[in-house]
Amino acid sequence: MRTVSAREANQQFARILGEAAAGEEIVITRRGKPVAVLAPYRPQALMPEQRAAIARVVEMMRRGIGRGARRFTRDEIYEL
Repeated sequence: MRTVSAREANQQFARILGEAAAGEEIVITRRGKPVAVLAPYRPQALMPEQRAAIARVVEMMRRGIGRGARRFTRDEIYEL
């Protein structure tokens, strides 16, 4: 992990951004104190609870609304 000053990060942003995109983590300091980390983007994996919730919603969408369900008026849909 490399450290750069805020001034250097500002002046060399494109180069530093390229380094982060290539996998390097860069600590940015202000007056010698760390204030931020520029790191490569890593998509987060879904937690098991999130996967289960998505599966439930997808199944509800597949089934649709059962027969006999009442229709809502436009005003009811947009009521606050």
